[in-house]
Formats: sequence, structure tokens, C-alpha cells
Amino acid sequence: MAAHSGTPPVIGVIGGSGIYDLDGLTNKTWRKVTTPFGDPSDDLLHGELSGQKMVFLPRHGRGHKRSPSDLNYRANICALKMSGVTEILSLSACGSLKEELAPGTFVIADQFIDRTFAREKSFFEPGLVAHVSMAHPVCGRLGEGIAAAAAALKIPHVRGGTYLTMEGPQFSTLAESELYRSWGCDVIGMTNMPEAKLAREAEMCYATIAMVTDYDCWHEDHGAVTVDQIVRVLLANADKARELVKAITPTLQHRVYPCDRGCHHALDSAIITSPDARDQAVVKKLAPIIGRVLPAA
Repeated sequence: MAAHSGTPPVIGVIGGSGIYDLDGLTNKTWRKVTTPFGDPSDDLLHGELSGQKMVFLPRHGRGHKRSPSDLNYRANICALKMSGVTEILSLSACGSLKEELAPGTFVIADQFIDRTFAREKSFFEPGLVAHVSMAHPVCGRLGEGIAAAAAALKIPHVRGGTYLTMEGPQFSTLAESELYRSWGCDVIGMTNMPEAKLAREAEMCYATIAMVTDYDCWHEDHGAVTVDQIVRVLLANADKARELVKAITPTLQHRVYPCDRGCHHALDSAIITSPDARDQAVVKKLAPIIGRVLPAA
């Protein structure tokens, strides 16, 4: 059952490459969740951190069993919603498209360009149509909190940036990498879309912590980078990300009212299908997502 947006926060963490668990949780239990959209990547780890309810989902499954194109993004977000999650911290490894964003830098992205093409990108379907705003695709409130926590931990970070999401699982060609640089993109990854779109439809706050592991293939030194070097950076980033989650959690647990940036009310005026044209079977299927604004008949 989805939590009402005015209830105390439950923080969801989606762990990317190298992050398959969450340190420091008490009262831990892995729980299986089946959604109307199928099964998520793995069971969800429930627990508490400093008294705050937490839910962790390893995006690729424990042991990294699933590639970005094989993920059931709708099931992942729906499972978090059904587990009561109200805000999501998304952790993901990425490549840098700018010289100044060196490996080890955390980019708190605030914009996306979606270049994926093989993924279901909306919960809505024929019989119930909705259009949510994605002008500002992440929660600025969460972004500010992440930046403050990163500064306190002295983690190299940048507040703001454009994350280009490619389909994968192959990396970019040199021509593609140069194209994305010409667009002014900052980092490139494979997973944050359609995550952010689905989180908005599900009325959850969403923020990205994009952790740079290497320069993309545009960089003249890219060819000299070894897998061992990338793995070392990835694991170091993962350790820092866990510390960052621990640091930001106490700052988020005292929210009493729905998010003042509107995340928890994204569906207020989004559903466009007229009442007499709505497919009640679809309404029922989408109940975990739309129950606040459109209870099933």
C-alpha cells in the first residue's frame, strides 16, 4: 500500500554498479515485492538508519545480474512506491564528458537528456493517459541536501549538471561522445532514464548522485585507462556513496508536509482521460501509483 505524501518520509535508495547493499541498517529484512508490472530487479532491503525508515533496491540485482536495457524500471519504481517510499536517492556510476569532472567526482545532476529507446517509460497506457511535467526532473530539495552532505564529508562534487542517458549496454562511439559534448552534457550513464520519469509519475521525490568512474572515450587518455583502474574508482565511489547516504538521512527525516517542490503532487492535474473514457481495469492496475488522486472503482 502506497504511503500518503503527507506521512513521515521513507527514504528509498537505488544502488548502482558496485552498490548491492547498504551499510549501517538496523532491523534489516529482505522482502519480495511483486507489482502489477512484474518483479523488480531483486528483493528490497528494509531497515532503519538513525531511526529513519529506509528501503534499498540493488538496481542490477545482487551480483549485478541485469544490464541497463534488461531492467524492469516500472517494477522497480512501483515496488518502492508499494513499500511506502516517498523520496528516492539514486546512485549510479557514470562517465565524464568534461575535463574538469575527473574520476571520483560526484555530480548531483539536475537535468537529463533521454537517448534510450528500448524501455517502457510510463506507467500510463491506453485507457488512462497522463502527462506530468519534467521541466525540472529531479527534486531540488533533495539535491540541496545531498550537496550539503557531500561538502561536509569533503567529497569532490558538483551541484547541477546534465546527465545523458544512453541505451547501452555498449559504450558510446567516439562520434557519439563528441556529439554529447557539443550538446553541453556533463556525464553519461545508462540507468537514470526512465527512472526519473517514473518516479515523477509515482509522485516521489527523486535525486541523482552520478559518480564519475572514468572519462568517456572522447578523452585523449581514455585508451590508457584499465579495467582495474575503473574498478578501483568504482569501489571507492561506492564507499563514499554509502557514507553520503548516512550523512544525508538525518536531514531528511523531519519532513512533516509534502515536498514543497511539488513532487508529491505531480498528478494533481496530469490525468487527461475523461472519466467516462477511463478503462477501470487500467485504473485498478495503476492503483499503487495513482491511488491518491484516482481511487479504483
